[in-house]
Amino acid sequence: MEIETYKSGRLEKGVNYSYFVPELVNRQWEWKDPQLGTLLEKASISLGELNSFARLVPNIDLFIQLHVTKEAVISSRIEGTQTNIDEALMPEEEISPERRNDWLEVRNYSEAMKKAIIE
Repeated sequence: MEIETYKSGRLEKGVNYSYFVPELVNRQWEWKDPQLGTLLEKASISLGELNSFARLVPNIDLFIQLHVTKEAVISSRIEGTQTNIDEALMPEEEISPERRNDWLEVRNYSEAMKKAIIE
């Protein structure tokens, strides 16, 4: 299948709604643009480097959780929270009462991200 003509799916009409039906992607792909081959090669090399790095990390789940928490802290700042990464990793009992709402917002964001990753 030529990647230049690939359509990711199509819309189907329901009774009072439309829904998306994706096309299969597990196919033999071909492309005419030589730049695409170069980009795919670079992406493959980067994935290999990431895989090698992941083997060096002693606890990959902890590594991922720290990045999820960091993302939660940074994203929550957009909404005005004042929690930092140190506080985000602390248990609720150690957070001062006036900062618990911000801490809880970061914790909820982090839990939602974890649930999205797991499911």
